[in-house]
Amino acid sequence: MTINPASNISCPDDHLVYYRFLGRVMGRALFDRQLIKGHMVRHLYKHLLGWPITFQDLEHEDDEYYKSLKKLSNMEDVSMTCLDFTATEETLGTRKEVELIPGGSMKEVTNENISDYLEANLKYRMLDRVRPQLTELLLGFFDVIPEPALSVFDHQEIELLLCGLPHLDMADWEANSIYSGLYEDKNSKYNHIVNWFWEVVRDDFDQETKARLLQFVTGTSVLQGNDGNIKKFAIHGVD
Repeated sequence: MTINPASNISCPDDHLVYYRFLGRVMGRALFDRQLIKGHMVRHLYKHLLGWPITFQDLEHEDDEYYKSLKKLSNMEDVSMTCLDFTATEETLGTRKEVELIPGGSMKEVTNENISDYLEANLKYRMLDRVRPQLTELLLGFFDVIPEPALSVFDHQEIELLLCGLPHLDMADWEANSIYSGLYEDKNSKYNHIVNWFWEVVRDDFDQETKARLLQFVTGTSVLQGNDGNIKKFAIHGVD
């Protein structure tokens, strides 16, 4: 689950009231040790803890958008793209231009300021476009749970506390895994290493350790992306 940046359109009068209410429900669930069925995107748990947001969080949130930004950073002359410090938002078929910084529509993206452009995109995508909703969600949560009480947890532990340990079907996990690098060839001489990996995960890891492994690799303890589709677990072999 993630925050809908267009919630003010579908529910203009009281959408922020609902986000405050939802935050309180989440806080009360944690206080009463009740589990929440839906998993949130990783960066929302980080916001709960006041942790910094990174480009890796953006990759988990929107892989295509992340890849497009990464391509820009690797270009020899980014000014050839004719970009400026704006982003395009599409809501109910209507497109509008949003300035990432004051006067952004008048500032060209160049090799000298590409890092500033990437940082501005990250900040807008992960915070500014949902700032009012996120603020109310956090305020509602902290109405019930004192913010200092969370300082002993990391974002992965908060997810497990709120959502519980998932039941992980190892056969399903292995079936939804892909292999690359040295392990791409099914007849590779290195495939015994892959077998060792699955033996350790299947036989030696308890449920919490398995869930933490999934969190570490995919950003959540379930093999499902923000778009609702199954995400493949990837194992890459290097020299």
